[in-house]
Amino acid sequence: MSPSETTYIPSEDDVPLVVLDDEYRLATSESPPPLHGSYERRNVAQRSLLFRWASYASTLTNCRHAHCNAHPLTPRAILCRYIRRPFWGFVILLGLLNIVSISLGCLFTLFPDDFDDRLDAWLLPNSRLSAISQRDTRGIPVSRCHSHNDYWRDVPLHSALQAGCMGVEADIWLSDQDLLVGHNPFVLNRRATLRSLYLNPLLDILHQRNSHILDLPDDFEPTTPLAGVFAADPTQTLILLIDFKTDGDELWPYVMYQLQPLREAGYLTFYNGTAINERPITIVASGNAPIHQVITNDSYRDIFYDAPLDKLALTSPTSDQDQLSIEYDFSNSYYASVNFGKTIGGLHRNRFSEDQLIKIRSQIENAHSRGLKVRYWGTPSWPRGLRNHVWHVLVREGVDLLNVDDLREGTRQDWRKHRSWLL
Repeated sequence: MSPSETTYIPSEDDVPLVVLDDEYRLATSESPPPLHGSYERRNVAQRSLLFRWASYASTLTNCRHAHCNAHPLTPRAILCRYIRRPFWGFVILLGLLNIVSISLGCLFTLFPDDFDDRLDAWLLPNSRLSAISQRDTRGIPVSRCHSHNDYWRDVPLHSALQAGCMGVEADIWLSDQDLLVGHNPFVLNRRATLRSLYLNPLLDILHQRNSHILDLPDDFEPTTPLAGVFAADPTQTLILLIDFKTDGDELWPYVMYQLQPLREAGYLTFYNGTAINERPITIVASGNAPIHQVITNDSYRDIFYDAPLDKLALTSPTSDQDQLSIEYDFSNSYYASVNFGKTIGGLHRNRFSEDQLIKIRSQIENAHSRGLKVRYWGTPSWPRGLRNHVWHVLVREGVDLLNVDDLREGTRQDWRKHRSWLL
């Protein structure tokens, strides 16, 4: 090498740099060079817990331009940092909101009644039903639906009245000298009693409906009948089905005692030995209810039985054959019901067979000849198209009340318009 030649020795500043996650790092394992003061403070802030979520979101739309990372204070870098990243973040947010909206829409479609109850924000569960009863059922048409397991709803009784259902159901258990309402012993609550959920609210509603009569003298005989709970049809009775879950003879005196306020006010439908006097509330006993207690008094009955529809004789109720067993008719029973799946069976290819239709028509005709109202429980609930088809056929054949869990769908007048078999 000649003395005139110059030997180039690379310095530390000439070591090439690479960009990783918006930070300078040497290609070697040495520590990074010092950065601009404001940029360094921004990086420190981004590493804090307060801005960690923003750092994670920014990696999704991180600017890959080497110039922007090498010169963070240039207009181009500022444009990417404050316009490009927020824009794509906003787009991603809109996409997530759209996914949530579609998911909720599917849930509302699949389970409409559950969400209707839970989003019923205009009524607090612990509020008094009587305070709003005058406007709740105003203009709502009465529907031939029976609110199955009504106590499961967020607002028992009120939800059924709001839908216009003619009947509600309460399962009762005896506990510490009181009647608790629930599906099984494991879900019983001391605050959920037959009085608190049904009897007292009904008494308050009826007192408001008939306040003009209550102010009159006791010996005054009103020329118009007592008004019921439905403002759209005050003459329509509400059927309260009380399902006895434990020993009927043990429950019977408690039920009779707790019905006394409604009985004294004249709100209970009763049989006087010759005819039915329909009043605002009709009590029907089911489950383990003792039929012998129902028929004990020949001259007065205000609790009626839920007769077994499949066990009614095909002959007339006045025949000698019927005299050998209990004679179910309007004098001691109100409903005639049975499990749909057990007595009718499954539907082959989602269609009623001719034999199934003949059986349904025979059972309905036999019950109606005795003055009883027909109700099938345990009907298919899924898919919804099959459920609607079964409802349509039962109503067409003369069933008096549909046993429903979905109140909104159960109050439709024509289910043929809603043929979606999945939704």
